[in-house]
Amino acid sequence: MDYKDYYKILGVDKTATTDQIKKAYRKLARQHHPDVNPNDSEAERKFKEVNEANEVLSDPDKRQKYDRMGADWQRYQQAGAGGRGGFDWGQYQQQGGSGGFGGGFGGAEFGEGGDFSDFFSSIFGNMGGAGGRSSTRASAGQDYQAELELTLEDAYQGGPRTLTVNGKKLRLTIQPGVEDGQTIRLRDQGAPGRNGGPNGSLFITLRVRPDARYVRTGHDLTQEVKVPLYRALLGGEQVVETLSGTVKINIKPETQNGTRLRLRGKGFPVYKQAGQFGNLYLHLTVQLPQHLTEQEKELLRQLAALRPDGTAA
Repeated sequence: MDYKDYYKILGVDKTATTDQIKKAYRKLARQHHPDVNPNDSEAERKFKEVNEANEVLSDPDKRQKYDRMGADWQRYQQAGAGGRGGFDWGQYQQQGGSGGFGGGFGGAEFGEGGDFSDFFSSIFGNMGGAGGRSSTRASAGQDYQAELELTLEDAYQGGPRTLTVNGKKLRLTIQPGVEDGQTIRLRDQGAPGRNGGPNGSLFITLRVRPDARYVRTGHDLTQEVKVPLYRALLGGEQVVETLSGTVKINIKPETQNGTRLRLRGKGFPVYKQAGQFGNLYLHLTVQLPQHLTEQEKELLRQLAALRPDGTAA
């Protein structure tokens, strides 16, 4: 039986805080979850392993005793991994109760019975008799993961959405201004808790599809606007479509290709900041006319003759 380095399994230092351990555990549990890796025995093994590591390191009492035990592990191996071999292993277990450290385990998130290694059992005691390790302490249910796809308009407007997770239809409200990759949490929508413990949570990752009309940078949007040549030369009004509706902008005479205009407050809503919006930047592209008539060509020749070098007078 090999020693299990729970810190190495979670990829954290021995000085890691509770929050760091929790963060590392959640990341690895999601990565190796059986629902994400169906029929993958190696992923299932790793999933059980990270849950076992979390069961120990997330519990201050277990972690303290595990850390204290580390220096004596070599002596324990030499004494014989199959039994105590005369080594007083009882100093690491509390007396009384069927399991080590208070007579029962809790907090693991990967099911009941037979999922802990022999290493774990040898340290923390037989967790409930032959053939299984039952839990007598309340523990939270497993968290679920899901994704929800949104258009840019969906992310802009927010509102109610419906998705189905594990056969259960859920209704949630999207706040305006969400970003691609943002995760929201629905409490009590994960797996049921054990022995009266709370249900797990549902973590929903939002995926905002790219939009061909806009480039989003934080709360700001950039949009390309094509301006007819004659309007760019002579000036005039132009209608622009924005996510909040159409607006009219004033094109100044002799507007150059590549001119950038800013429309304040016409960008993306600021998440959970009611009434606050970013800016919309318009990148003006002067559009040259095509399929010129002979009359148009003649007029352009006359114009060109007035400026033979092609520069301003």
